[in-house]
Amino acid sequence: MATITVKGTPTQTIGELPARGTKAPDFVLTRADLSDVGLGDFAGKKKVLNIVTSLDTSTCAVSAKRFDEAVKTMPDTVILTISNDLPFAQNRFCSAESVDNVITLSQLRNRDFGVNYGVAITDGPLAGLLARSVVVLDADDTVVYTQQVSENSQEPDYEKAIAAAR
Repeated sequence: MATITVKGTPTQTIGELPARGTKAPDFVLTRADLSDVGLGDFAGKKKVLNIVTSLDTSTCAVSAKRFDEAVKTMPDTVILTISNDLPFAQNRFCSAESVDNVITLSQLRNRDFGVNYGVAITDGPLAGLLARSVVVLDADDTVVYTQQVSENSQEPDYEKAIAAAR
Protein backbone atom coordinates (compact mmCIF):
# COMPACT_ATOMS: atom_id res chain seq x y z
CA MET A 1 0.00 0.00 0.00
CA ALA A 2 1.31 3.46 -0.88
CA THR A 3 0.35 6.74 0.73
CA ILE A 4 -0.23 9.76 -1.51
CA THR A 5 -1.96 13.02 -0.75
CA VAL A 6 -5.03 14.51 -2.36
CA LYS A 7 -4.99 18.27 -1.77
CA GLY A 8 -2.79 17.61 1.25
CA THR A 9 -4.94 14.87 2.79
CA PRO A 10 -3.20 11.47 3.16
CA THR A 11 -4.83 8.84 0.97
CA GLN A 12 -4.01 5.18 0.38
CA THR A 13 -3.59 3.16 -2.79
CA ILE A 14 -4.23 -0.55 -2.96
CA GLY A 15 -0.57 -1.45 -3.46
CA GLU A 16 2.74 -0.42 -4.98
CA LEU A 17 3.74 0.19 -8.59
CA PRO A 18 5.38 -2.78 -10.32
CA ALA A 19 9.10 -2.99 -9.52
CA ARG A 20 11.69 -1.95 -12.07
CA GLY A 21 13.16 -4.91 -13.87
CA THR A 22 9.99 -7.01 -13.56
CA LYS A 23 7.57 -7.98 -16.31
CA ALA A 24 4.57 -5.68 -16.35
CA PRO A 25 1.23 -7.27 -15.49
CA ASP A 26 -0.98 -7.75 -18.54
CA PHE A 27 -4.29 -5.93 -18.58
CA VAL A 28 -7.63 -5.70 -20.32
CA LEU A 29 -8.62 -2.09 -20.98
CA THR A 30 -11.11 -0.53 -23.38
CA ARG A 31 -10.20 1.80 -26.26
CA ALA A 32 -12.28 4.69 -27.60
CA ASP A 33 -13.80 2.36 -30.23
CA LEU A 34 -14.97 0.06 -27.38
CA SER A 35 -12.53 -2.73 -28.31
CA ASP A 36 -10.60 -4.35 -25.49
CA VAL A 37 -6.80 -4.44 -25.61
CA GLY A 38 -3.90 -5.79 -23.58
CA LEU A 39 -0.14 -5.44 -23.64
CA GLY A 40 0.11 -7.84 -26.60
CA ASP A 41 -1.71 -5.32 -28.78
CA PHE A 42 1.31 -3.03 -28.44
CA ALA A 43 3.98 -5.72 -28.88
CA GLY A 44 7.38 -4.52 -30.00
CA LYS A 45 6.73 -0.94 -28.88
CA LYS A 46 7.98 0.87 -25.83
CA LYS A 47 5.04 1.93 -23.70
CA VAL A 48 4.49 4.92 -21.44
CA LEU A 49 1.52 4.26 -19.18
CA ASN A 50 0.25 7.71 -18.24
CA ILE A 51 -2.13 6.79 -15.43
CA VAL A 52 -4.53 9.60 -14.54
CA THR A 53 -7.41 10.16 -12.15
CA SER A 54 -9.70 11.73 -14.77
CA LEU A 55 -9.18 13.66 -17.98
CA ASP A 56 -11.82 16.04 -16.65
CA THR A 57 -9.27 17.46 -14.18
CA SER A 58 -6.80 20.13 -15.22
CA THR A 59 -3.64 18.29 -14.16
CA CYS A 60 -4.66 15.11 -15.97
CA ALA A 61 -5.54 17.12 -19.07
CA VAL A 62 -2.14 18.82 -19.05
CA SER A 63 -0.45 15.44 -18.63
CA ALA A 64 -2.25 13.97 -21.65
CA LYS A 65 -1.35 17.01 -23.76
CA ARG A 66 2.32 17.00 -22.73
CA PHE A 67 2.73 13.31 -23.57
CA ASP A 68 0.76 13.84 -26.80
CA GLU A 69 3.42 16.34 -27.92
CA ALA A 70 6.36 14.24 -26.72
CA VAL A 71 5.36 11.06 -28.54
CA LYS A 72 5.56 12.84 -31.91
CA THR A 73 9.34 12.43 -31.73
CA MET A 74 9.25 8.86 -30.41
CA PRO A 75 8.30 6.60 -33.35
CA ASP A 76 8.86 3.31 -31.50
CA THR A 77 6.79 4.32 -28.46
CA VAL A 78 3.10 4.45 -27.60
CA ILE A 79 1.61 6.61 -24.87
CA LEU A 80 -1.32 4.91 -23.17
CA THR A 81 -3.35 7.34 -21.06
CA ILE A 82 -5.33 5.20 -18.63
CA SER A 83 -8.24 6.28 -16.44
CA ASN A 84 -11.69 5.26 -15.26
CA ASP A 85 -13.25 7.80 -17.62
CA LEU A 86 -15.69 6.26 -20.07
CA PRO A 87 -14.31 5.86 -23.61
CA PHE A 88 -16.91 8.37 -24.80
CA ALA A 89 -15.58 11.03 -22.39
CA GLN A 90 -11.97 10.22 -23.31
CA ASN A 91 -12.82 10.56 -26.99
CA ARG A 92 -14.63 13.85 -26.39
CA PHE A 93 -11.60 15.18 -24.47
CA CYS A 94 -9.17 14.18 -27.23
CA SER A 95 -11.35 15.79 -29.90
CA ALA A 96 -11.83 19.02 -27.94
CA GLU A 97 -8.14 19.32 -27.02
CA SER A 98 -6.67 18.08 -30.35
CA VAL A 99 -4.94 15.19 -28.59
CA ASP A 100 -4.25 12.84 -31.48
CA ASN A 101 -1.11 10.88 -30.63
CA VAL A 102 -1.91 9.16 -27.34
CA ILE A 103 -4.15 6.15 -26.96
CA THR A 104 -6.76 6.53 -24.24
CA LEU A 105 -7.77 3.41 -22.35
CA SER A 106 -10.56 2.93 -19.83
CA GLN A 107 -11.23 0.50 -17.00
CA LEU A 108 -14.80 0.37 -18.32
CA ARG A 109 -15.14 -3.42 -18.27
CA ASN A 110 -12.31 -4.55 -16.06
CA ARG A 111 -10.93 -2.93 -12.88
CA ASP A 112 -7.95 -5.29 -12.51
CA PHE A 113 -5.48 -2.74 -13.92
CA GLY A 114 -5.75 -0.44 -10.89
CA VAL A 115 -5.30 -3.38 -8.53
CA ASN A 116 -2.48 -5.10 -10.43
CA TYR A 117 -0.52 -1.87 -10.91
CA GLY A 118 -1.15 -0.78 -7.30
CA VAL A 119 -2.75 2.54 -8.29
CA ALA A 120 -6.40 2.11 -7.27
CA ILE A 121 -7.21 4.69 -4.60
CA THR A 122 -8.84 2.96 -1.64
CA ASP A 123 -10.08 5.80 0.56
CA GLY A 124 -11.03 9.45 0.59
CA PRO A 125 -13.08 11.37 -1.96
CA LEU A 126 -11.25 9.79 -4.93
CA ALA A 127 -11.71 6.18 -3.76
CA GLY A 128 -12.15 3.90 -6.75
CA LEU A 129 -10.21 6.15 -9.13
CA LEU A 130 -6.56 5.80 -10.17
CA ALA A 131 -3.65 7.63 -8.55
CA ARG A 132 -1.56 9.74 -10.91
CA SER A 133 1.43 7.62 -11.93
CA VAL A 134 3.71 6.87 -14.83
CA VAL A 135 5.07 3.43 -15.71
CA VAL A 136 7.46 3.03 -18.64
CA LEU A 137 7.90 -0.37 -20.28
CA ASP A 138 10.50 -1.44 -22.79
CA ALA A 139 9.52 -3.25 -26.00
CA ASP A 140 9.49 -6.57 -24.08
CA ASP A 141 7.13 -5.22 -21.37
CA THR A 142 9.79 -4.98 -18.68
CA VAL A 143 9.31 -2.08 -16.27
CA VAL A 144 12.15 0.42 -16.76
CA TYR A 145 10.77 3.46 -14.90
CA THR A 146 8.01 4.25 -12.43
CA GLN A 147 6.75 7.33 -10.67
CA GLN A 148 3.85 7.57 -8.28
CA VAL A 149 3.17 11.28 -7.89
CA SER A 150 3.13 11.97 -4.15
CA GLU A 151 0.50 14.75 -4.37
CA ASN A 152 -2.23 13.75 -6.80
CA SER A 153 -2.72 17.33 -8.03
CA GLN A 154 0.92 17.59 -9.19
CA GLU A 155 2.20 16.67 -12.63
CA PRO A 156 4.58 13.77 -13.19
CA ASP A 157 8.23 14.24 -14.16
CA TYR A 158 7.78 14.25 -17.93
CA GLU A 159 11.49 14.51 -18.73
CA LYS A 160 12.44 11.42 -16.70
CA ALA A 161 9.60 9.38 -18.15
CA ILE A 162 10.42 10.39 -21.72
CA ALA A 163 14.14 9.76 -21.18
CA ALA A 164 13.34 6.27 -19.84
CA ALA A 165 11.31 5.51 -22.98
CA ARG A 166 14.02 6.63 -25.43
